[in-house]
Amino acid sequence: MNSSVLSISERNNIESGPWFSKLSLPLRSDILARAFVRRVPDGALMSVRGEPAVEWVGVAKGAVRVSSVSLSGKQVTLTYVEPGTWFGDIALFDGLPRTHDASAHGETTLLVVRKADFKDLLSRHTELYEALLRLNCRRLRLMFDVVEDLNTRPLASRLAKQILLLARSYGVSQGAEGTEEIRIGLQLAQEDLAQLLGASRQRVNQELKGFEREGAVRVEPTRLVLLSKDKLLAIANR
Repeated sequence: MNSSVLSISERNNIESGPWFSKLSLPLRSDILARAFVRRVPDGALMSVRGEPAVEWVGVAKGAVRVSSVSLSGKQVTLTYVEPGTWFGDIALFDGLPRTHDASAHGETTLLVVRKADFKDLLSRHTELYEALLRLNCRRLRLMFDVVEDLNTRPLASRLAKQILLLARSYGVSQGAEGTEEIRIGLQLAQEDLAQLLGASRQRVNQELKGFEREGAVRVEPTRLVLLSKDKLLAIANR
């Protein structure tokens, strides 16, 4: 396959993204015409906190790990950007440096728009301003939800919600017909989950063992399998 061209599945991830798919055809076509493909290996550092923003990026395959470093020098994961999602526009808008580090989690394919092209797209398509405004309003709402959950929900509830989100973004149905087993394709260690939830690995491990006893999930090395969405929803809503 030509490395400068998206594969069929990568292109589908971009075009079916919940935000991108709602744009008009002329705008989608103009974005794709200006973007170039970048394939990066697992762990590759793509941008660093404090650097000037020079690109707007869509994830076509894999995931982008957004992280920061604590005062003690520990790296903390804030989120994983999933296929079909675009990021990097905020720093291009306000002209301030990047706020976090971004690295590839697994082999990752990106669709990249340079800053000059991003600015030109904005000048040619008023629609893009409105679409990005809606996108960032959604991000703000999600951020408030996370802060509220962190302060009001027990760890078990937050962990169950996180697993459901991961299953929606990276879930692959498996098992016999009629079962609802969903394997989460994103490779995550328990330490990674703990960082996402602001908890210790030991506490996350204890909660996962409880989920297994209830028949909600199965824990595999670096993988989680959702066995019962209903049971996990019940835990999330406790």
